[in-house]
Amino acid sequence: MTRVVLVHGIAQQLKGPETITEAWLPSLNDGLAISGSDTLSRQDVAVAFYGDLFRRPGHRGLGEPPLDASDVEPGLEHELLLAWWQAAADAEAPVPGPDAPARLRTPRVVQRALNALSHSAFFAGLAESAMIGSARQVRRYFTEPEVRRAAGERLTRAVTGETTVIIAHSLGSVVAYETLCAHPQWQDLTLITLGSPLAVRGLVFDRLRPAPTGGTARWPVPVKRWINIADRGDAVALIKELAPSFGTRVQDLMVNNGAHAHDVRPYLTARETGLVLAEALG
Repeated sequence: MTRVVLVHGIAQQLKGPETITEAWLPSLNDGLAISGSDTLSRQDVAVAFYGDLFRRPGHRGLGEPPLDASDVEPGLEHELLLAWWQAAADAEAPVPGPDAPARLRTPRVVQRALNALSHSAFFAGLAESAMIGSARQVRRYFTEPEVRRAAGERLTRAVTGETTVIIAHSLGSVVAYETLCAHPQWQDLTLITLGSPLAVRGLVFDRLRPAPTGGTARWPVPVKRWINIADRGDAVALIKELAPSFGTRVQDLMVNNGAHAHDVRPYLTARETGLVLAEALG
């Protein structure tokens, strides 16, 4: 009985629905337990997994050459990396900002962005190729119709008549929003978005389907309640509050995730998340 559907975000292409569940469910139950609520069983949750859509196919070589700054495509990939850089610099003292003097060895603005992001909590330990790959997944979702359609279909298949809550992290919140808008026949769902980039104008918001009108996005008909949860230091959720863009019915909450502001696990273990999930489950 699928009561809760989980929708993951970027950089999950080497995992699968079982490994996502294994990682998310204990944190989800910690949040419920901390809030004083009953926990969920494995049968209560399902993962709308779409990460494999971004997994590069194998080939006969020893491995694909890693991506570097020269591989960053102009437009969305470039602008997204710069936006992450600015947000990380604003939130974290160790991250040099775009106004910091450039080193002679890194004159290119993209290379400077990648170097700076390597000092951020979210991107620390990631190779340049992985950072570029994260931006590329966002670009591919919005520019490759088959990827966008397939991601939505994965969520559509996961939702059942017993589903009452959809929890979506990062890019998964975009998948969830668009899929919910496309299925007005669904009813009485609670949407919980974590670290969502939905309100980022120019990069995400203006690319949504259905397209926003007059600066405001359409309310997803099946959603009776929408709670958006963000950490102030989350460099991916560049705009922390969704209510100004999606309507005052959105309830925006702030949490403190510590050093790993965009990581889904501290989002799930937060008491605030546990309380709204428990209320949604009745």
